[in-house]
Amino acid sequence: MAILVTGGAGYIGSHMVWTLLDAGEDVVVLDNLCTGHEWAIAGQAHFVRGDIDDPAIIERITNAHDIEAVIHFAGSVVVPESVADPIKYYRNNTCATLALVDHCLKAGINRLIFSSTAALYGAPEEAPVAEDTPLAPLSPYGTSKLMIEQMLRDIAATGALHYVALRYFNVAGADPHQRTGQSTDGATHLIKVACEAATGKRPGMSVFGTDYDTADGTALRDYIHVSDLVNAHYLALQHLRIKPESFTLNCGYGHGYSVYEVIDAVKRLSGNDFPIQLGQRRVGDSPRVIADNTAILEKLDWQPQYADLDLIVQHALDWEKHLAQRNMGAQEGVS
Repeated sequence: MAILVTGGAGYIGSHMVWTLLDAGEDVVVLDNLCTGHEWAIAGQAHFVRGDIDDPAIIERITNAHDIEAVIHFAGSVVVPESVADPIKYYRNNTCATLALVDHCLKAGINRLIFSSTAALYGAPEEAPVAEDTPLAPLSPYGTSKLMIEQMLRDIAATGALHYVALRYFNVAGADPHQRTGQSTDGATHLIKVACEAATGKRPGMSVFGTDYDTADGTALRDYIHVSDLVNAHYLALQHLRIKPESFTLNCGYGHGYSVYEVIDAVKRLSGNDFPIQLGQRRVGDSPRVIADNTAILEKLDWQPQYADLDLIVQHALDWEKHLAQRNMGAQEGVS
């Protein structure tokens, strides 16, 4: 049997594919390559290019492969963009996911691991936040994911679906073996942006908001290594194989770092300085979001291996160097 990974050409999805293959799983990747890269997909995986809400594509995949479960990453993920273009986010995230689930259930596929987000918590008064913390997203991105969680809950209540929704905190880093990493053009994630500035890909970077009620005035986030995150997905899949139930879990380490602390770590580990431009807060950004990870540690016996900011940053920096060499080789090949 095979696992269908939607968005498997993207940042987190490509790591998931490698983790599944390393475990001996058969993997099918569905991606429209809107933001992902075909070269990021492990060669052993079966790749299908297309949209997750296309019934013909899902039918073609299910006819060709015995799909056991879906790990769903595909969607739009940039908070400021969602504020400017909410229709795109409700279409690409909420509506497309509903269509995907509908097509999968009709094909007899009833296990789903869903890529949710800590953006559902908005600007929580408490820290850390547990899964039962009131949900109040500040952006259409967060709301689009909340709507999906609500749909999954209602569908699962009928007995038709068994799912695990994993609420990510701030994902960063790269595969320790440097097989894949964050390669999105124009990425907005802090560690990725800072690493690009440190390696000369950007002339500098901006810090959005220095007047938050935090120790140094910048926002606090719980950064999780991408390899620990995809391992949580695999543990969730193994759990569903044994026990058909549905639940939601936070994916974070339970401690946070400020924007300035992250930038300082990137500068220190890279040995390079770069200019910082101070800007206003962005709509949709929260001052402080830290995970209470008690539930995932107990439910899945999750044991993070990379819960260290320096290690996360170092792997991200190593990937930037790898990307630079790869791009240089591609340019030489063209010329």
